[in-house]
Amino acid sequence: MEALIFIISVVAAFIFSLGGVGAAIILIPILVSIGIPVNIAKPVGLFYNTVSLTGASINNIKNKRLDFKVGIPIIIFSFLFAIVGAYVSKYISNRIILMLFIGFLLFSGFMFLLHKKKSEEDYRKDIPIIKLSLIGAFAGLLSGMLGIGGGGIISPLMLMIGFNPKKITAITAFVVPFSSFSGFLTYWAMGSIDWKITVIASAGGIIGAILGTMFMHKKLNHHFVKKILAVILLIMAVKLIFKII
Repeated sequence: MEALIFIISVVAAFIFSLGGVGAAIILIPILVSIGIPVNIAKPVGLFYNTVSLTGASINNIKNKRLDFKVGIPIIIFSFLFAIVGAYVSKYISNRIILMLFIGFLLFSGFMFLLHKKKSEEDYRKDIPIIKLSLIGAFAGLLSGMLGIGGGGIISPLMLMIGFNPKKITAITAFVVPFSSFSGFLTYWAMGSIDWKITVIASAGGIIGAILGTMFMHKKLNHHFVKKILAVILLIMAVKLIFKII
């Protein structure tokens, strides 16, 4: 079981770091499918996102790909609302959590799939603080409730309001560790942490995310990566639908 979790963690982090999205969105349903309770899987996913995307962000900062001014409002509100989401999740049944997860996967998948490529001049260059703050709050709330980090909601919403996908990838990789870690600390305070699984998954996540970030910037077209992520998200949504019906 431990070896399987490690391998899954490396592969998931590698694939999802290509798009700057935390791989907990795929890791959690996989862990649940192999028999780990969802309340244990969620904090594993949050810590996994924290360590894996921290490595990816360091790489982005070194290569000057990160726009800090756009990321700060999202960081502040996602951090705060992830705590709220983690507490709220105590009062929601696992079935409802899984249904929310399915909706989240479908929304993110279709947003990535349907996004149309624009020229560099068409993407916005301003900093809409209110919109970015609302995105951060919403992503943080879902992050805490579902244990996903929020990158999969930040990316499609930033696409909707007109940001460049290349900028979005670096910003989400930078934001997700903050919202993930605040949610993880809340679960830790509530006493629902399996440290063995957490350490194994996180070690794989660090390796996979660093390799994925390096590979994406050297080898792959960013829009092709978005299509790959969309397909993976939609497949997982279908799998979870069959699990709850």
